[in-house]
Amino acid sequence: MTANNLKSKLHTIIYEADTPMGKLFDVVLLILILVSVILVMLESVTSIDTHYHDFLYFGEWVITIFFTIEYILRIITVKKASNYIFSFYGIIDFLSTIPLYLSFILAGSNALLAVRALRLLRVFRILKITRYMGEANKLNKALRDSKPKIFVFLFAVLILSIIAGTIMYLVEGEQSGFVSIPISVYWCIVTLTTVGFGDIAPVTPLGQFIAAIIMIMGYGIIAVPTGIVSAEYASKKTHTVDDPEYIHVNTQSCQNCNENNHHDNAEFCHKCGSTLHQKDATV
Repeated sequence: MTANNLKSKLHTIIYEADTPMGKLFDVVLLILILVSVILVMLESVTSIDTHYHDFLYFGEWVITIFFTIEYILRIITVKKASNYIFSFYGIIDFLSTIPLYLSFILAGSNALLAVRALRLLRVFRILKITRYMGEANKLNKALRDSKPKIFVFLFAVLILSIIAGTIMYLVEGEQSGFVSIPISVYWCIVTLTTVGFGDIAPVTPLGQFIAAIIMIMGYGIIAVPTGIVSAEYASKKTHTVDDPEYIHVNTQSCQNCNENNHHDNAEFCHKCGSTLHQKDATV
């Protein structure tokens, strides 16, 4: 097997999920991402870290070494490494790998807090999970399409909060804690969202009646954005491959320019024109 063939097969396994080995690599990678995030969370619990610090530390190093190898392989299996290094996921991969190594450089009595802050950067690994969510594109489009409606709705809620806050300022007054209109608007937003901190509360019967109405309205208002997004998501019917609205889930990545997001039936890269790996290729 020549070096070019080996590099091509590694590229197919690491960057694509159209082959059994590629799918296996993605599953293993996903599991390690989840384990890594769990280890970071457990390490922040003092009682657990006290008893299992060595085990957690060893596990962190095992996963860090795996991600280091993965990061290096991703660089050497593309012709233009800079396209991957400076891409969004390339930066995320780098940030999720380097903190544990930096802990050696920054180790010292006055750098302990900085090291802990750097190690929290490993939580960025969880962002890599979005690569494996086939429905993420559909949900993302639903959110984009519903954005104008949500903005109009939030603007209406803001106007309602200002009006209700002004009324409460006039009804309750400073003696009840409503010392200004901005403070009253803050109380209205807290009440409308059913948070209810309790730092300010109406004391007059009329103020309590208005507060009760705002609380009831809050339950209906909370459901509106969810309904808008759900309706948009449900309206995304299944399209054919040639339909402009069709959501392509092709995982093939161009080895020449590292471009992805190709059509499901694509044979060539839409950016540089290079031949893509065929889906029925064996690895």
